[in-house]
Amino acid sequence: MTPKTASAAQQRGVTLFGLLFWAIVLAMVGYVLVRTLPTVNEYLTIQRAVDKIAAEQPATVAEARQAFERQKEIEYSIASISGKDLDVTKENDRVVISFAYDKEIPLWGPVYLLLKYQGRSK
Repeated sequence: MTPKTASAAQQRGVTLFGLLFWAIVLAMVGYVLVRTLPTVNEYLTIQRAVDKIAAEQPATVAEARQAFERQKEIEYSIASISGKDLDVTKENDRVVISFAYDKEIPLWGPVYLLLKYQGRSK
């Protein structure tokens, strides 16, 4: 090997195109995360509200739904579902509240991300 080819074989690094590619990929992932994190926060808020209501063991379905509506007025981040969307059942003498909803997140142009959330009281 000549000195010129030996030094070229030992060189390592990232090309400008490689750097731009990874910067674009990371920016896109960051953008999707920024758009989806508020919906995850809303889901966790709904889950906490449902767990709290189920722990109180409401006597009727209407009471459970009214309690959720009161909680929704307190928690400003709950906007995707209402009390009528809750499925209230009894299992082993315990009130179980479940819910499910879809959230469409516009990303850019005609591209949307569809997230399906579902939960159940503990």
